[in-house]
Amino acid sequence: MTEEKPSTRELVEAVTEFMETRVIPEVGRRTGFHTRVAVNVLKTVARELQLGPELAIGEKERLSAILGLDGSLRVLNTELCRRIREKGLDPQDPRLISHLHQTVMGRLSIDNPRYSAYLKALETG
Repeated sequence: MTEEKPSTRELVEAVTEFMETRVIPEVGRRTGFHTRVAVNVLKTVARELQLGPELAIGEKERLSAILGLDGSLRVLNTELCRRIREKGLDPQDPRLISHLHQTVMGRLSIDNPRYSAYLKALETG
């Protein structure tokens, strides 16, 4: 009989909920502030666990297409930076602009999905 274990994301979300509903109401202002900071970090970790792998796959695919190379995300990003720096890639290339936009939007969806500029960009498409 196999025992189902909670996923890492589920564990992080459970701790986050406990801190929000049980800890913050019971502690003083200073500790409450630090606990809210910790809760925000945990929420970011949960979003990274949920969204990060798929976003990384999309980023890698886009970079491979733009650069005509295969490699790790780190290698591809290093090459992208080198080509931009050495003017080996047109900064007005629509594929590059689209890639950068999608990458930034993906990062914001993890780091700060309530950021007003992010929300406005979602609205305008």
